[in-house]
Amino acid sequence: MERILIVRLSAIGDVIMASGIVPALKSRYPDAHIAWLAEPAAQQILKETNGIDQIISWPRHDWQALWKARQYRKLWRAIREFREQLHQMNFDIAVDVQGLLKSSFLAWLSGAPKRYGFKSKEKSHWFLTDAINKSRTDPRISSEYRQMAKYLGADPEAFFRMTIGYHGSTLGSAKHKLQQLGVTGDYAVMLPFTTRPQKHWFDEHWHDFVTQHYQRYGVPLVMLGGPADEAHAQKIMAHSNGEIVNLVGQTSLVETAAIIEHAQCGVGVDTGLTHLCIAMETPVVAIFGSTRPYIDTGWAGASVIYHDLECSPCRRRPTCDGAFTCLRGINADEVMTELEKVLHAHTAR
Repeated sequence: MERILIVRLSAIGDVIMASGIVPALKSRYPDAHIAWLAEPAAQQILKETNGIDQIISWPRHDWQALWKARQYRKLWRAIREFREQLHQMNFDIAVDVQGLLKSSFLAWLSGAPKRYGFKSKEKSHWFLTDAINKSRTDPRISSEYRQMAKYLGADPEAFFRMTIGYHGSTLGSAKHKLQQLGVTGDYAVMLPFTTRPQKHWFDEHWHDFVTQHYQRYGVPLVMLGGPADEAHAQKIMAHSNGEIVNLVGQTSLVETAAIIEHAQCGVGVDTGLTHLCIAMETPVVAIFGSTRPYIDTGWAGASVIYHDLECSPCRRRPTCDGAFTCLRGINADEVMTELEKVLHAHTAR
């Protein structure tokens, strides 16, 4: 029985997109013990997913605190203790699907004799036994993770499937939270929040969309996000006339997964929860601007709106002085039109 360690430390959206490698590896190694190494925040989305036998927490913040305090001996001891813990797990294979120096170092730290990953400018391949160049031409969601699955001998076309699970008790808790806010029937989800301003859709566009959506479908929009998004959520709620139900910061990640799976549809920006809609096969429209993680969502029930401007995608280096023209040009009418298309495609299956 192979013991396999997957290394994808963060972020939540990337962990979701990488999750498809679990069933792919299970098809190649059906009796394998699969562990996943992640940061504490990101690992929460995986904790109830079938196929993952073990989740290992990387104590990043503890190590960073020791480094900043210049307590180098304590840091060395902490790293050595973590290495010993990993070695005791006797991994045969480590798969670094993040492709950074820190992630490949952790794969090496595991002691696995076979260590697979991607080449990078950071020279992450120094810690690997097998490293491949990441494909830049595949427009599909999870393209690099599919590529790695294929390199490891799995059939990504047949077995790669983003997989996020939750327990029945989690679903019950999620439904209870919805009911407390008056949601007892159908609903949709809106996912406005992400980590960088150049990935946010404009609030006035959200207001227009909320109005049009309620007029067209007559169901509430459940707004989802994390605790850090609560202040922004209140600003959006100030313009709501009862069309929005605010659950921002009130659900765990697995509860959020349950809420998303049972929604009629969703609309979101480039954020982990939008990718989660695709994983849960909830019809969704993804609004991309400065980033473009994929164009092909893999099924007709999910669609990407992306205006391919001369400056796009700028990623982390906007050149528009905060105008964010790529997102300004996407209006509520366009989103509603695309949403109707994906809902029609979904119901026609």
